[in-house]
Amino acid sequence: MAGVVALALTTIFYACLFPFHDYAIRAVFMDRGPTQYVTVLLGFWCVVSLLVKGNKLRVQRKALRYQVVPENHDFVLSSQTADQLIRNIHAIADLPEKFIVYNRILIAVANLKNLGRVSDVDDILRSIGERDESSQQTSFGTLAGFIWAIPVLGFIGTVLGLAQAIGRFSGLLDSQSDVSSIVSSLKDVTGGLSTAFETTLVALVIALLVQLWITAQRKAEEEFLDDCHEYCLKQIVSRIRILPYEQQRDL
Repeated sequence: MAGVVALALTTIFYACLFPFHDYAIRAVFMDRGPTQYVTVLLGFWCVVSLLVKGNKLRVQRKALRYQVVPENHDFVLSSQTADQLIRNIHAIADLPEKFIVYNRILIAVANLKNLGRVSDVDDILRSIGERDESSQQTSFGTLAGFIWAIPVLGFIGTVLGLAQAIGRFSGLLDSQSDVSSIVSSLKDVTGGLSTAFETTLVALVIALLVQLWITAQRKAEEEFLDDCHEYCLKQIVSRIRILPYEQQRDL
């Protein structure tokens, strides 16, 4: 979906540039070879993906605003009260499994009846947290590939532009013998040089802006995962108590 939206934005972008025949910005994006089109497409693809990730993160953060454990200080989380906690979570969210923090709690509480120690619940929460961190790192894989590809496209445009400039200059020397004629015809050669440098410039600027955005998004997601871990410690681990008959059963 992000790719489809990026393709639509790229089409709109070039459609807006098309009427500006006498402006330099039109020449930069439309007269510098095919690599510019792909670079802009990948840039928009990164932007759309980051906007989606940012929106998902805002929705996920809303889950941290609610108390899943009753505010009553006498409440003790045990195998007997686990069902009450699960009902509270389902009352807060229609699909709690879609929320990272609620999914951690549901998995841990669902296994509470089979556990004998608070540290076991903590181990489960840590294990799920490590899995979430791994998934978070993997989610940036496609964006990392685009960040690598965008500058490479710029360098390819540079090579194409230099090859074009050298080819035109060689043809100019073969066809012109007068120095004044060569000087007046150098405008055709500079077109290739413009392609060489402007393709790299555009690619590097896009890559820089997207990389800064990715860094900020990655930091925000890592902070969110840390907040989820702290939330689980305060809401779940600190409220668990093992009932006497459960201790005897474990013995």
